[in-house]
Amino acid sequence: MSNTGERFERAVSIMERLRAPGGCPWDREQTFDSIKPYTLEETYEVLEAIDNRDWEELPGELGDLLLQVLFYSEMAREQGTFSIDDVLDRLSNKLVNRHPHVFGDTKADTSAEVKRNWEALKTEERRKRLGENADAVRTEGKTAVPASILAGISSSMPSLLEAHKLSSHAARVGFDWPNMEGLFDKLAEETAELREHLQEFPLPGPRPEGRGVAGSGRPTIPEDLRARLEEEVGDLFFVLVNIARYLALDPESALRKTNRKFRRRFQWMEQRLHDSGLTLESASMDELESLWQQAKQQERQS
Repeated sequence: MSNTGERFERAVSIMERLRAPGGCPWDREQTFDSIKPYTLEETYEVLEAIDNRDWEELPGELGDLLLQVLFYSEMAREQGTFSIDDVLDRLSNKLVNRHPHVFGDTKADTSAEVKRNWEALKTEERRKRLGENADAVRTEGKTAVPASILAGISSSMPSLLEAHKLSSHAARVGFDWPNMEGLFDKLAEETAELREHLQEFPLPGPRPEGRGVAGSGRPTIPEDLRARLEEEVGDLFFVLVNIARYLALDPESALRKTNRKFRRRFQWMEQRLHDSGLTLESASMDELESLWQQAKQQERQS
């Protein structure tokens, strides 16, 4: 039985072979940009396996995610920018440097202290990486301002995760609600603002798409009103993300679980209708609501 290092080297060599002349045509055609969607897909499949506590499936999903790292590293090696060795060195050095309470003399007895040390070290690493002028950013070549504490947050991540990170970083410097009641007050405030804008909504008012062709018969919304409604709905999402953060919950995971719950219950309804010789289109709203309540009830009993 080979050891871990040998197993890893075998995976790296397989990736090299796939990309080499005479290897797999599909693998050889891929680029950094073409692989990106697969990276996101594999990440979510890992999360789903964890949420489902599917320990049999998780190793395979983690392997698929690791494949993304090997793929990027091999393409980078081919173009002479970096290799898997650089990736591993960066990772090992980062783990050692950011855990001085384990590998050095720093003291950290609680996870909160570890997190504070971690963030301080990340900030210092960013300053070193950007150079001596990282403490200031030039604006129009005139005014120097401190580097933003939000600078390291990518705007390309899922919006719920980005909102969570933005508010978390702001909270570290005291820009936060004092308690949960403050958050609920903000939620009520944003809800009231949305309702105020809805008074301008064309008659007969907002309606769900309902059955038939999506959007058919719906009133045309003025573009400026649509923009304001979108802003207010976004504000509501942001407050909800902060409520999750305050409760130490991951909003992305919470919504994903709710999505799965909705899918499970809706498909249960579809099956019951099919067993009765009915379809969703032929069932009345009262029948659908009754089935929905039954779906919820049978979940509680199972």
